[in-house]
Amino acid sequence: MKIALLGYGRMGKAIEQIAIERGHTIVAKIDKTENQGNLSQADVAINFSVPDAAVANIKAAMEKQIPVVCGTTGWLEHLKEVEAYCTQHKSAFIYASNFSVGVNLFFKLNTILAKLMHPHKSYTPQMKEIHHIHKLDAPSGTAITLAEGVFEESKYTDWSIDETKGDTILPITVERTEEVPGTHSIEYKSVVDSISIQHEAHSRQGFALGAVIASEWIQDKKGIFTMNDVLNIN
Repeated sequence: MKIALLGYGRMGKAIEQIAIERGHTIVAKIDKTENQGNLSQADVAINFSVPDAAVANIKAAMEKQIPVVCGTTGWLEHLKEVEAYCTQHKSAFIYASNFSVGVNLFFKLNTILAKLMHPHKSYTPQMKEIHHIHKLDAPSGTAITLAEGVFEESKYTDWSIDETKGDTILPITVERTEEVPGTHSIEYKSVVDSISIQHEAHSRQGFALGAVIASEWIQDKKGIFTMNDVLNIN
């Protein structure tokens, strides 16, 4: 498989290493400081650019009917526009706030737990996410996806950082610490006990591997997909 890397920062370099180990070829590297190769030669484009460049990168690939796997967060106000563009150009698209296989299983576990807890009104949920100091968005895209999973199965309708503004607002604590790849936890607390689940990434390798797996899966497909489709956990 021939891959174009749209964004060549830490994640782009990690994806490059894993893709080559799995027998794939990098045919383009496009970044604000680097522009190598030819996007047109790619079978799949993987976008881990900065948020401001995401939409233009995605559309450039879709115009050539190159499937796009996107892990950049912080641009989702344009998601519907990009999905419509994908349909218009008969391309394929997967967006995920986190491509780690473990995190996507954790997303599913989160919705199951939220459904189980919903009838038990004595428990209130809260979330915490910890990332490295270089992360641009807060809370993380992964934390927002987890919050949306809680919304689907509970009375909660919105989130707020570090504070509760009513009984339908899910509080999220954000911490930025050194080089932490990513830790997310959800706790349900009552006066008598607490129930919590947590995912802790040990490195960026899991994110990169999941993005390559998604790229392998989306080849030759048309449409809009999620990691649930890739992992068959719908």
